[in-house]
Amino acid sequence: MPLWIPITIAAAFSQNLRFMLQKHLKATGLTTAGATFARFLYAAPLAAGLLATYMGMTGGGFPPVSPRFMAFASLGGMAQILATMLVVALFAERNFTVGITFKKTETIQTALWSLLILGEGLSGNGLMAILVGLLGVIVLADPPRNGGLVWHQRVFNRASVYGIGAGALFGFSGMAYRGASLSLGESDFFLRAVFTLICVTSFQTLAMALYLRLRQPGEITRVARHWRVTGLVGLTGMLGSLGWFTAFTLQNAAYVKALGQVELVFTFLASYFIFKERSSPRELAGIGLVLISILLLILAL
Repeated sequence: MPLWIPITIAAAFSQNLRFMLQKHLKATGLTTAGATFARFLYAAPLAAGLLATYMGMTGGGFPPVSPRFMAFASLGGMAQILATMLVVALFAERNFTVGITFKKTETIQTALWSLLILGEGLSGNGLMAILVGLLGVIVLADPPRNGGLVWHQRVFNRASVYGIGAGALFGFSGMAYRGASLSLGESDFFLRAVFTLICVTSFQTLAMALYLRLRQPGEITRVARHWRVTGLVGLTGMLGSLGWFTAFTLQNAAYVKALGQVELVFTFLASYFIFKERSSPRELAGIGLVLISILLLILAL
């Protein structure tokens, strides 16, 4: 089994844990921006410590940094922040589930970005696996009835615009992170992944700290006050991001995003066993399609 497959599955699991912790953070009174900032605030120094330890053990040095790397890393980091803001905006919309469905088109949009900018295409079987997974996501996210709205009202609305925009930006960020890592040359893939992670999370920490300082004074202090939980958010966020960045270094970002949809399965398992929520037949069918797409993707590569 290629190394990127278990790494991606582990990243999706860690990301699911982070979302559960961030949900708890919202109950403490932190704003959405504050809960998001916690992810970057602790992830950057943790990644720096990991890099220093790894370089000390291997005797390696810093990879060569080029303007191409800086462009990909900074643009990818900004795209991820903007995409997160669009997802947050979805929470205020009546058609939230439809917006999230469109957000999940990020896998297809990642493939388009990778083809246009990196010149990386997909195999026919790989594309089929991605489309099956997209169908599963649509079955999961779009309810048969949505407040009595007819189909065009459910699909063509502000939430769908937010969702498509978020998907495009998340897709771009995944492609950019792979481009940044590949631009570091032929050095150790793990070294390239961790170095890219540090640069991106440091940029995002500074950008969000400036935003909070100007728009939400006092929120940074509240994040630090809840350090026990925010520290765990940072740890799980760093582990998840490390997994994503390593997988992006090893494989086409579109395939990584497609396999990463296994996070939906982890989410429903947590819902069933931890929150004691039960899934409908439609939701179980959607999970089944996602699992089939993951199997098809593994067999196609």
